[in-house]
Amino acid sequence: MASVLDRVREIAADKLSKDISEVSAESSFTADLDADSLDVVELIMAIEEEFGTDDTPLEISDEDAEGIMTVQDAVNYLADNNIS
Repeated sequence: MASVLDRVREIAADKLSKDISEVSAESSFTADLDADSLDVVELIMAIEEEFGTDDTPLEISDEDAEGIMTVQDAVNYLADNNIS
């Protein structure tokens, strides 16, 4: 099974039409991966879908989403919420 980091990298690469090799833990969604505000919203939604379940849906608040600027921020957020 892929790690949380790998799964978030795959989501970012897919949603932002980037090669997976261009997406690292340190990648900023906006500065490095050229995401605009709509792209970031779609990324957050894709992360919620990937890591949520029918029994335990994941809902990232707008306030929390504002703090998710990099791939590693997303991984840290998921870890802080006991999602693996």
